[in-house]
Parts: sequence; structure tokens; C-alpha cells
Amino acid sequence: MNALDPGLQPPRPAPSGKDLFPRMPLILIGTVLIASLVGVGIVRWSGTEIREPDAAAVHTRLLRFEDGEYGAIAVIDHVSGRQVEELRGELGFLRGALRALARERIRAGGTPKEPFEIIARADGRLTLLDPSTGQRLDLESFGPDNAAVFARLLKE
Repeated sequence: MNALDPGLQPPRPAPSGKDLFPRMPLILIGTVLIASLVGVGIVRWSGTEIREPDAAAVHTRLLRFEDGEYGAIAVIDHVSGRQVEELRGELGFLRGALRALARERIRAGGTPKEPFEIIARADGRLTLLDPSTGQRLDLESFGPDNAAVFARLLKE
């Protein structure tokens, strides 16, 4: 054989017996990850309710939200039909929450004229519900400042 033959490879060093990273921890981590994913999948597919049951409603209010002038949001009491507040400013959380629910409403064939329901519960939690689709946001999950934006709309 010719030493200049491109098919020849230089000799490889003999394995040292030690890997750069031991295999056993990698196998254990992989096993835990797979077991977690399988466990979550089983719970999701079984239909088991994993939410805590809702406390009784102590106060509810049906409100419609309409676009006002210069980016304002008009808040209208659905029962009386009167405007109770006009929200101005960035209001990122309020706008985002309403957009998410409105998008699902439109997808389900609903209209923007239908009201949303704000529910204050006996345990202090606050829920924003779209009665037309059943979609809900548990507002306390987003922190007290964000929940307070909707809590002040409960006051008549």
C-alpha cells in the first residue's frame, strides 16, 4: 500500500476508558423526562379535571368593550346600556386579555356586541368569562396589578 493513498486513515488513539461525560446521569435524566411527558399525556387524555373548583360568585357584572376615539376603550354596562368608563392609555394586559377572548369568540362565530362577564368570587379570585364561548381567564394568575384593572370595573 502506498503511504500517499487517500483511502488510508491515520491511526486512532486507544480509548482511555473515561468518557467526557458519564452515561449514567444522561440515561437517568432522559428516563425522568420521558416519564414526565408520559404522565402529563395520560392525565391530559384521561380528561381528569386538574383545576381547583371555583368558589361561589359574590358579584358579577356583564360588560361590553368597544373601541373609542383615539385608541380609548369604552366600557358599557350590558344591562343598562350606559357607558360606565372610558379607558385610555396603553392598558396592555386589558387589551391583550380582551383580544384573546374576542379572537376565540370570532372563531366560534360570535359577535363583538356580546358581553363579557367579570366574576368576583368568595375566595377573592376574579374571573373574566366569555359566556358565548365558555372561555375564561382566571385573572389572579396574572398578578394583583393586572387583576385590579378588571376589579375596578365591578364597581357600579
